[in-house]
Amino acid sequence: MTSLLIAAERLIVTRDTAAAHTPPNVARHHAAPIAPAAAPDGVRVAPAGSGQSHVVSPGYVRLDGERIAEVSAGRPPGRPDVELAGGTLAPGLIDLQVNGYYGHDLVDADEAGWLAIVRRLPETGVTSFLPTFITAPIPALVAALRTAARRLPSLPAAGSRVLGVHVEGPFLSRDRRGAHNAEWLTDPTPEAVRTLLAAGPVKIVTLAPERAGGLDAVRTLSRAGVLVSVGHSDATAGQVKQAADAGARMITHLFNAQSGVHHRAPGVAAQALADARLTAGLIADMAHVAPVVCKVAFAAAAGRIVLVTDAAAAAGMPPGRYDLGGEPIDLPAAGPPVRADGTIAGSALRLDAAVGNVVGLGVDLAVAVDAATRVPADLIGRSDLGRIAPGAVADLVWLDTADSTVDPTGGTAGTAGTAGGGLRARATWVGGELVFKGVQ
Repeated sequence: MTSLLIAAERLIVTRDTAAAHTPPNVARHHAAPIAPAAAPDGVRVAPAGSGQSHVVSPGYVRLDGERIAEVSAGRPPGRPDVELAGGTLAPGLIDLQVNGYYGHDLVDADEAGWLAIVRRLPETGVTSFLPTFITAPIPALVAALRTAARRLPSLPAAGSRVLGVHVEGPFLSRDRRGAHNAEWLTDPTPEAVRTLLAAGPVKIVTLAPERAGGLDAVRTLSRAGVLVSVGHSDATAGQVKQAADAGARMITHLFNAQSGVHHRAPGVAAQALADARLTAGLIADMAHVAPVVCKVAFAAAAGRIVLVTDAAAAAGMPPGRYDLGGEPIDLPAAGPPVRADGTIAGSALRLDAAVGNVVGLGVDLAVAVDAATRVPADLIGRSDLGRIAPGAVADLVWLDTADSTVDPTGGTAGTAGTAGGGLRARATWVGGELVFKGVQ
């Protein structure tokens, strides 16, 4: 077992016991939790609520193989193997909505496309993600899920982890379909739901609960261990409450392609903010959702916001034409990708930039990092991920201020389709192994 000692000027640390518990069928190295030491003189420890992450400055972390063995404030007792000058050492980022990246649309990408995305996502600080398949005919989705199931075991360890598949459609509202093909939308019949569940590693299903059979589908999926997310929905707040009563626990890309927050006709977004059972995805590229509304979301649903990219094949690429769900999208020089009619179609956002964007709005650094790490990990039942704590998986990212020499995706910080953000990944570890090191 290889041991690695990393010293950092600033750590995002989670003081909870969740990492000590391994999800079923997930192998791990057992490391006894180490009680946090009292902060020595000159060490700053920001206040934190129960289970929330907080800033320790300075601090260090010791890795034993794939797991974190020790976390402490202050300088390490011996010479560190890695000394991080500046920036922040954070848990590896987790993206629950990735349609594609680097020119590849995951629903129909070949093996080389999957490998490219898995190997390169750590450049953006992402150490775990959910490939997302948007609306298509059921047989096409079944084929894509079966292909994903075959590919997962052979994906390289030196890259981002695939935690399952997010199926976004086809059980969506025609009126709130966004960039989804209206001809492929359908009701979530018991047969359709069973067929998708049997096809592959479904982790999240986004649906509109107001469709015929919607609530029954929520119950069936939830009983099967699938996270149900309300999205592309014209539901009333009352209908969303019924979906949460049936087991739904997430809202897909808050405010986008859903009924809103009208004071006399509250919809999906209103219930998302008000219902403590629901955690909402947020695309913080400052184009999908206005900056002030992003601030409202973090204020109204504290601890229940998950930063996602909804990245399409255009992400990490220059302006041009790409595919999303088998149909063309165009990435302009500024702003997100769009269909031919101007409808926004995914994003070109980096998740490290999303964290930086919301920090730039005044959201606390630890809160912003939590929204891209601990909160999504806990939401999908992976409490061994998304935190720097003894016993957790040693997925880490060193975040620092955005700089044109640090951006590894081509171009300068703030490339086409994404707000610049104030943070970029400078180094990323997956399972204790360094998988990305940017220009220092």
